[in-house]
Amino acid sequence: MSLARRLISTGFSDLEKAERFLAMRELEGIHQDVLFAGFHLSASPDTALQSLVRLLEKHPELKTLASADPDTSEALYRVLGASEALGEFLIRHPEHLGAFNVRVSPEPVAADADELRERLLCSVQADTKSDRPVAALTGAEAYEALRTAYRRGVVDLAIKDLCAADPLDFMPAAGGELADLAGAAIEAALAVSRAEAAEQYGSADVANVGLAVIGMGKCGARELNYISDVDVIYVIEAGSLDDARSNTIGTALATGISRAISSVGREPGLWEVDANLRPEGKSGPLVRTLASHESYYARWAQSWEFQALLKARTIAGDTELGAKYEAAVAPLIWASAGRDGFVESVQAMRRRVTEHIPPAEELRQIKLGRGGLRDVEFTVQLLQLVHGKSDETLRRRDTTSAIAALSAGGYIGRSDAAGFDHAYRYLRVLEHRIQLFQLRRTHLMPVREEALRSLAKAMLGPFSRERPHPDTLLAAWHQTKRSVRELHDRIFYRPLLNTAAKLSSEDARLTPEAAQARLAALGYLDPQGAMRHIEALTAGVSRRAALQRHLLPILLGWLAEGVDPDAGLLGFRRISETLGTTHWYLGMLRDSTAAAERLCHVLSNSRLIADLLEVSPESVAWLGSERDLAPLGFDAQWQEITSKMSRHSDPENAMRLIRLIRRREILRTAIADSAGLLDQDQVSVALADTDRAAIVGAVRVAEGIVSSQGALKTRVLVVAMGRQGGREIGYGSDADVMYVHRGLPGVPEKEAQLQAAQIVGHISSLLTQPLKPAIMAERVLQVDADLRPEGKSGAMVRSLDSYAEYYRRWSLIWEAQALLRARPIAGDDQLAADFVGLINPIRYPESLSEQDVREIRRVKARVESERLPRGADPARHLKLGRGGLSDVEWLVQLLQLQHAAKHPGLRTTSTIKALEAAGSLQLIGKNDAELLMKAWRLASRIRSANVIWNGRASDLLPSSRRDLEAVARWCGYEPGNAAALEEDYLRVSRLARGVFERLFYGQ
Repeated sequence: MSLARRLISTGFSDLEKAERFLAMRELEGIHQDVLFAGFHLSASPDTALQSLVRLLEKHPELKTLASADPDTSEALYRVLGASEALGEFLIRHPEHLGAFNVRVSPEPVAADADELRERLLCSVQADTKSDRPVAALTGAEAYEALRTAYRRGVVDLAIKDLCAADPLDFMPAAGGELADLAGAAIEAALAVSRAEAAEQYGSADVANVGLAVIGMGKCGARELNYISDVDVIYVIEAGSLDDARSNTIGTALATGISRAISSVGREPGLWEVDANLRPEGKSGPLVRTLASHESYYARWAQSWEFQALLKARTIAGDTELGAKYEAAVAPLIWASAGRDGFVESVQAMRRRVTEHIPPAEELRQIKLGRGGLRDVEFTVQLLQLVHGKSDETLRRRDTTSAIAALSAGGYIGRSDAAGFDHAYRYLRVLEHRIQLFQLRRTHLMPVREEALRSLAKAMLGPFSRERPHPDTLLAAWHQTKRSVRELHDRIFYRPLLNTAAKLSSEDARLTPEAAQARLAALGYLDPQGAMRHIEALTAGVSRRAALQRHLLPILLGWLAEGVDPDAGLLGFRRISETLGTTHWYLGMLRDSTAAAERLCHVLSNSRLIADLLEVSPESVAWLGSERDLAPLGFDAQWQEITSKMSRHSDPENAMRLIRLIRRREILRTAIADSAGLLDQDQVSVALADTDRAAIVGAVRVAEGIVSSQGALKTRVLVVAMGRQGGREIGYGSDADVMYVHRGLPGVPEKEAQLQAAQIVGHISSLLTQPLKPAIMAERVLQVDADLRPEGKSGAMVRSLDSYAEYYRRWSLIWEAQALLRARPIAGDDQLAADFVGLINPIRYPESLSEQDVREIRRVKARVESERLPRGADPARHLKLGRGGLSDVEWLVQLLQLQHAAKHPGLRTTSTIKALEAAGSLQLIGKNDAELLMKAWRLASRIRSANVIWNGRASDLLPSSRRDLEAVARWCGYEPGNAAALEEDYLRVSRLARGVFERLFYGQ
């Protein structure tokens, strides 16, 4: 076999470099067969060859080991091929090459923690028998000695890890030894720090201060990575010193530990010592007494801090003090599931699985992201916190032991536990192998093919001689991630179903109390009610029950992600009871993940949509098709209304159909909105078109009622006003209108006026009066004609001539202002054109007098003082409050009255379009226009979100955290960001108010 072919079959990537290195004099005397036998054991033969040559160059005596049989040299070749960084370390410190003079074992045993402690303390010449050892070495000399001894320990562990018959089986022991090694390093660093502190504070005072180092996170759980920050909390004991003195010395000791571990030096730092999990985080003191910790946790700690304490373990320092700390915090950990804010904290934990991942890393993440390590850890820790309060067997720090305990206690099914445990071990070994190569803190899958090929080999045990293709590795990794996601849902929810459905199963089945505790932890406020719903959905032997037993583990998780999972589950039950026997519904849930997730999302986040779906469950079918969710335009709705009216001449039946179509289209728009298929402007236009179609239908029915009693004598026009006129309405908007009529030729004016009044009266009642049977969950369209001439005192409907006379003689400036948003929407087209021709000179005057400007300002000030509800916070009122809708609209309308006659771009009924035009015309600064648009859009979105969330219109930014969370999500904020919405609105509206006062009042 040629050398090139041999290199390829052994796994070399860079053939030219490999041939060059193999020819180097350092390898003379070593038979090529021996070398290739060794390289065949290496994950990366290229790295092993280069490191070996460099080692032999400086330490020729290594040639004896390199020339030995594979059983003797296995450790050397495996370590050099798996870790470039450890090869560099051995080049720097050849005195540790003796680590390879071992007979490897396929079933290695982890090093004893006490032995590691002694070894590291000896490296800095500290007394290993002392309770508070002090190093004889200090400064750079001590740091180098400590770090060298630590890395020698890593070499010893790497040999065992890489030569273990089953790397997944050895993984927990490897994580435990790494944690013990880290603890030993911190113990030695503390001994050095004591010696250094004694130079400044005196050895007697330093000896008086007890310091316990509490390991957190993976170190506390004894499942540390090869390279990772070590999270710690420092606890001090003052002895006979006063608090100030002991705190100063304790802080110096803690700072000295970090200096010894990670400061710049000839031997590189090991890792960061991170104390940010301490009380108050970075803002809090670095060290505290036990009493101070207890006081903080009793009064100020947040739920996540108790969850972090789940892993707390004394790793160095004063062990007696550490034991007291552990005993003090243990009850707090297991009571945390009952604390206020626990559910929110859990949801925040869940979000951290996927957030803050740079887009370029998203597909390469092993730790974060869906199906990653944190997914497993989150699931296990949450189940421990929920059930560990009453079951002490679950109180384990490390993940693999916790999974076993959950399975033994019946909280996880045996097969699911086995799958979860295997997935976790696989991901951890994958992470270990990636980090070991360069001893770099990374959680990313490599992208280079040669790196993937080496990693694929490193994942195998020593008895495998194959060298898998990178695609095989990637396929196994992706399959593991999918498995974690599926197991996450099954582990959480399958036991609930087994309990609710009273299934005879060898799998996990919870007690009623445990099932309710799990539901409560996931955000269900009425876990007993939730269990009843689950039981109703899954009981029995029907096809529906069987399918829902299969689907509910996933659906319950999606519902739990909503603001109101209880309402979502109730809504799902009602819909399923109505549609459960239809083939398309069950098929949609089974086959369309997107549709099922959308259904859970809307049911648990929107009372309005849930109510509408319950009374028109057939609309659930839209969820599986974006095409079906596209809003119908006015023309399509009017065509449908016309068709149905032709078949239903009875006015009540006709109006029922019209109002049902309106209810249906509001639901369609809301679902499309929730799915992100429409932007805010498209939602407003869709809702305005739906209202218009209903009003046009009502006009036609009203005319039919009147014409049944005699010939029509007049034509009626409905003119939309306000936000309806601007096609800028929300889900809770009324219809502001004015009515205009014009008598037919030859009809006396009084007769035409009387009939017009009859038609108008019918229009309002047809749209609002209760029908029998009632239209369930209908949001009745309230028609408001208060903007007509003379307001409530004036005639409900006027002739066009009467309007012309009124506007010529008596109209006030506020009426011209109101006409800026007038838009004919129903009735005679010619009358509409004539009415627009009449009002255009009034709403777009050639000039606006100073008196009129003063009057507009006076009326605005009066509206603010008189119409704001008593007790309402002006900063939170979306319409009339500071920087709210009214401020923006009045400013825009003032600009239109002043400039629209000269600038046609301002002649629009839309606030946003008018504001854009004003900015383009430089009537208002670009930044001011953008700020006002932002404030107006946000206030409008919040108003709609209020209706979507609870089905009731409100002009207030919610104060309730739960309501604010629901509104924030509808406004596009990520879960858990209610406070961000509140801050954004208060800030933007305050700035908008400043712009308004400057431009409107000239301040």
